[in-house]
Amino acid sequence: NPVRFHSVPAFAAATDLAIDVPGRGKVVVDIAYGGTFYAFLSAEQLGLDVCSSRTRDLVSAASAVTEAVKKQFKLHHPESEDLAFLYGTILTDGKDAFSEEPTTNICVFADEQVDRSPTGSGVTARIALQYHKGLIQLDQTRTFRSSTTGSLFTGKAVKATKFGNYNAVIVEVSGEAFYTGTATFTVEEEDPLKHGFFFK
Repeated sequence: NPVRFHSVPAFAAATDLAIDVPGRGKVVVDIAYGGTFYAFLSAEQLGLDVCSSRTRDLVSAASAVTEAVKKQFKLHHPESEDLAFLYGTILTDGKDAFSEEPTTNICVFADEQVDRSPTGSGVTARIALQYHKGLIQLDQTRTFRSSTTGSLFTGKAVKATKFGNYNAVIVEVSGEAFYTGTATFTVEEEDPLKHGFFFK
């Protein structure tokens, strides 16, 4: 059965933000928080297709957007400035309006890493953006597909709330996971470190 969780308060930090990406021109991005901050834009703005372009090309383009946004836009987190940083960029198929059909994205984060899934915090942030823009309503479920593996998550805004000065939502994210192995740990009575140890 799918596993579900409710997110931290998620919100749109900026919409329709014009960013100059060196070597790629100007693009328009949205920035949202779903546990961490992401920049969102359609791959089409970068001359790519999130469903058919090479992953390496998508990663390179998304990374360039991340670096450009970091230099051109200052983030703010209502509770902790330690969290006020852009974790990555999510390229989408541009299908943000509510639909029963899945919408596809790729999440490029940290040091050009690619998520195998549609990304829990990314789905959360993307739902918050769509709700902020009036594209979805509370309790409308959307399905998100990973462009790399085809894996699916669903997300829906289940509650409107406030987070600092931001209008936010709590998002329910659902997805499937499968066991890939088990581990057994053994403690021997004679082990002098069986209870652990401290450094002074």
